Amino acid sequence: MQYRTLGRTGVQVSPLCLGTMSFGGDADEAASAAMYRRARNVGINFVDTADAYARGRAEEILGSLIAGERDELVIASKVHFPMGPGANDCGLSRRHIQLAVEASLRRLGTDRLDLYFVHGFDDLTPMDETLRALDDLVHAGKILYPAVSNWAAWQIAKALGISAAAGLAPFACVQPMYSLIKRQAEVEILPLAASEGLGVISYSPLASGLLTGKYSEGGRPEVGRLLVNQVHIVRYAGPLYREVADRFVGHARARGVDPVSLAVAWVMAHPAITAPIIGARDVEQLEASLGALEIKMTPEWRAEISALSPEPPPATDRSEEKSGIFYQGTER
Repeated sequence: MQYRTLGRTGVQVSPLCLGTMSFGGDADEAASAAMYRRARNVGINFVDTADAYARGRAEEILGSLIAGERDELVIASKVHFPMGPGANDCGLSRRHIQLAVEASLRRLGTDRLDLYFVHGFDDLTPMDETLRALDDLVHAGKILYPAVSNWAAWQIAKALGISAAAGLAPFACVQPMYSLIKRQAEVEILPLAASEGLGVISYSPLASGLLTGKYSEGGRPEVGRLLVNQVHIVRYAGPLYREVADRFVGHARARGVDPVSLAVAWVMAHPAITAPIIGARDVEQLEASLGALEIKMTPEWRAEISALSPEPPPATDRSEEKSGIFYQGTER
């Protein structure tokens, strides 16, 4: 396996990151262990979890699995979403971050987290308080690199500016949603990451199963997030997403490639992406994502696949400039 450098950290990580959102939920302890071991057997050294996954159970299961090989792994966890009924059991206040990181370390059975992501934006807490709390954890050795997920590019850029001005440990990695169906990250987040030297571990490369083929041509599987999870039902509502998925699945089958493997490989080939996060219910599902490692994605093939879905407009909405067309003189 060829490892990649995580942003400017110098840390070497596998080009795929094992996601554990299913651990303790859709995947019981035995299935979680089997997926973890399969990922390790192919050389994956990068694992992503969160305190909110199965309300801490995912971290507990992962903690039992990494015992004895912790130093061989790059472990990421997160803080933000509710972990209890109390008014202060969520968010990005110094108080909650301090309590949450201690709880995550206990569940994982480790003395530090390689990456610690803020899992969402907290508009009740001043950004500088959150950033100083993360910086304190870096100085305490409890986290090595602060990171951010589900923030807008302007919020990430603002945070980087605050950290630079105050001499705080900056975000080292971002975790956006990114797939052939959800390409908004291409507009500002991925260019920002490339410009600032941030690592990128993107999630949902399969668009909650839409790109697997199991929903194509009117198919309706017996199980799936798009059948029962209201968040994912709303996220992928609308006929356009299904049309893109159908075109993509047809393309993959015409090429004789598993759509799952191809969807992950397409994400993995973006120059700003360090590693897509792959998750599954069992080893059989995971195997298809691991197949991305065997696909030789060329720039031409990636462009052909990209043409199957609408390209998001540039941040300025000046689409003409992408074609090399510019106004003359002072005209706007």
